[in-house]
Amino acid sequence: MFLFCVMPELQAREKTFTVVLDAGHGGKDPGAMAYSIKEKNINLAVTLALGEMIERRSPDTKVVYTRKTDRFIELDERANIANRNKADLFISIHTNSVRRGSSVRGTETFTLGLARTQENLEVAMRENSAILLEDNYLQKYEGFDPNSSESYIIFEFMQNRHMEQSIDFASVIQKEFVRQKRANRGVKQGGLLVLRKTSMPAVLVELGFVSNREEARFMASSSGQEKLAKALYNAFVKFKNEYERKRGLLSAQENTFVAREVNAKSSEISRNVGQTVYKIQIMASDKKLSLNSREFKGYKNVDFFREGRLYKYTYGETTNYNEIRSLRRKVARDFKGAFILEFKDGKKVNK
Repeated sequence: MFLFCVMPELQAREKTFTVVLDAGHGGKDPGAMAYSIKEKNINLAVTLALGEMIERRSPDTKVVYTRKTDRFIELDERANIANRNKADLFISIHTNSVRRGSSVRGTETFTLGLARTQENLEVAMRENSAILLEDNYLQKYEGFDPNSSESYIIFEFMQNRHMEQSIDFASVIQKEFVRQKRANRGVKQGGLLVLRKTSMPAVLVELGFVSNREEARFMASSSGQEKLAKALYNAFVKFKNEYERKRGLLSAQENTFVAREVNAKSSEISRNVGQTVYKIQIMASDKKLSLNSREFKGYKNVDFFREGRLYKYTYGETTNYNEIRSLRRKVARDFKGAFILEFKDGKKVNK
């Protein structure tokens, strides 16, 4: 008789990373169709296979699905699901198609941005056309017309602080597809509504062309779906490992910073015991940022404190209210929402 014991750390591994997997289209929106094959079914099958791999092999990862069945989910809601779950990564999985040219084949991965070619614009238009099935889409998407090229100009100036990470991840995905003998169509940018409101690194993957008979059969097969999911899983692991490496370095840097500054802070606090200290809050984030981050626009001596799940970043410190008011007016040129906070004996005064 054999006894099988599960170690406690394997039974309840802490979830330290969250990935949202988005199977494109679904329900009343079939996506691209050819040779009696529907995009929505391929997308869901590969998404579930990828999720199963992550859940089985990466127990410290929380996997969230925008859909696990044949359901229609609005584009904005897909991003909202990722934001509500405070995801570290968002992967939207799709299947490509062209109206003409059944020989077109290969994988490509998109990040948010302005489509620089007509081909990329056509992909964005096709993916964004899902909003036409939503109620009140004109109001919800502020008059955006997925079929009008003029609507896409909004993406030219759209900034995302995770853009660099998204592009890096997209590049890794494409390399992993190549390892699976898939034709590489590269990393591209497009005005994709499903990515525009995500607050984490985010990509949209086009697995292949359903309009190509050979690729359609491959993507509809269980072996093909397994290979596609494996490529995405390998890319996910590389992204997560790099994410954790950087997070570990950041924690080490913060510990060094605290150790170096603790004596100066303690003497400063002793001078301000019983007094009201004023600071300017310039930003809040659900992610811990490096104090040298570009987000702080070159401002030095930025400080932070944690309140609930948010990291709140402050600039300036004085016991003189007139001084902090004057400083806030200057800071507001770069941080429009900047406002004054009060602290007493090191604790924020809630009003």
